[in-house]
Amino acid sequence: MKKTLSTIAISLWLSAGLTAQDTIAISLTDAINRSVSNSVDAVVARNQYKSSYWGYRTYKAELLPEVTLNSTLPYYSKSYNQFQNTDGTYTYVSNDYSRIDGGLSISQNIPLTGGILSVESSFERLQQYGEGGSTRYMGIPASVTLEQPIFGFNRVKWLQRIEPVKYKEAQQKLIGDMEEVSNTAIQYYFNLLLGQINMEIAQQNLKNSEKLYTIAEARRKIGQISENDLLQLKVSLLKAESYLTDAQASLNARMFQLRSFLNYGEDLILKPIIPESLASELPVLSYAQVIALARENNSFTRNIQKRMLEANRDVSQAKADRWNAKLFVSFGMSGQEDTFSRAFNSNNWRNNQIVNLGIKIPILDWGKGKGKVKIAEAERDVENSRIEKEQMDFNQNVFLRVQNFNSQSKQLELAKETDKIAQQRYNTSIEAFVLGKIDVLNLNDSQSSKDEARRNYIEQMYQLWSYYYQIRSLTLYDFISDREISVDYESATK
Repeated sequence: MKKTLSTIAISLWLSAGLTAQDTIAISLTDAINRSVSNSVDAVVARNQYKSSYWGYRTYKAELLPEVTLNSTLPYYSKSYNQFQNTDGTYTYVSNDYSRIDGGLSISQNIPLTGGILSVESSFERLQQYGEGGSTRYMGIPASVTLEQPIFGFNRVKWLQRIEPVKYKEAQQKLIGDMEEVSNTAIQYYFNLLLGQINMEIAQQNLKNSEKLYTIAEARRKIGQISENDLLQLKVSLLKAESYLTDAQASLNARMFQLRSFLNYGEDLILKPIIPESLASELPVLSYAQVIALARENNSFTRNIQKRMLEANRDVSQAKADRWNAKLFVSFGMSGQEDTFSRAFNSNNWRNNQIVNLGIKIPILDWGKGKGKVKIAEAERDVENSRIEKEQMDFNQNVFLRVQNFNSQSKQLELAKETDKIAQQRYNTSIEAFVLGKIDVLNLNDSQSSKDEARRNYIEQMYQLWSYYYQIRSLTLYDFISDREISVDYESATK
């Protein structure tokens, strides 16, 4: 008994140390809300969305006119260059000059054709030094240029098809990731709650074991129980002390896990509260309803669309790369005079036109171009087969989640009733043992059943919450409030 009293004293001392720290009662709703706002997982999800957001903004910028300023301020060169005389001999001449130039251009991608249309205005000042030096100005008030690939790959057109799908996928993935964060918080919360229940069970069992062992010692002295039964009770008491130590270590580990996930300080003690039952609020779900919402809202659907588009894009690019033809057309006016104002005077303008059609057609490439096309087509077929398999797995996953969810309310109800009955049986068994009506084996069996029923009740409650949030994550839909789940996208990009 001295060892038992020592164990109790240590336990009380540990409890006193814990209460000296800050202790807060936390509900499951509090844990979910804090995980979405403060957990590292939530921060990672928002940063991933932020990256996708700026990628989409970059794509949108490609569809807008781009204004560019080019300038050289200044360029100076003094060198000797090779020069061929009229008689065929060579000599070297001095070239000493400086140049200042600048230009402003506006370019615009043409998604329909894949070309680039640009308008440019520029000037150049060239000054030569030395004997006979002079200064000349050349101005191009305006020139219009079109660069158009013929039978080529239209990159911008494919961006218009793919990028909006990618951005929609990122938005839906952010919501789904937040639901996954909530589900993780639920898991850690119930782990801590079960650890707390185990601690309470261990404390109560130790208290009951001490009480029963004291009674058994008295009964042994008057010969009402055997020495074997007394020793069995002694073993049960020692086990109860061991379970209490294990329960305390497990509770500390589980508390550290949830505390770290929710980004609380290490000195804070969390006391989880058993949540109210969801069973009365949850509707019975149909597979047809859930799969329709999942296909509409889940990022998996957008991911499939994106991958199919990308596979078709790669085939289109492989086909276009077999031919290389580009049309370059430039039309404008230019002026060259000895002063800046005269160079830009319309009376001195001259035509400045360029037309260039470049064509590169392979005559004999030993099937290299055709092979690239076949490889791209084969990879597209592989991707389509992979997508078909993933769709089947996705549908099966939704079906199983719906089945488990619909049956879980009944499982929780049965577990709650079993817990109540097992507790009543244990209380009755203690009274019967004190009166000498049952033996130690029956008493231990009732205690084990009571502990198992209590743990199973908490486990079934966790399963109900987990299944519900899994379906929320798949559908991005709140079935209790009957509305789609949304997030503040603007705050996620800050």
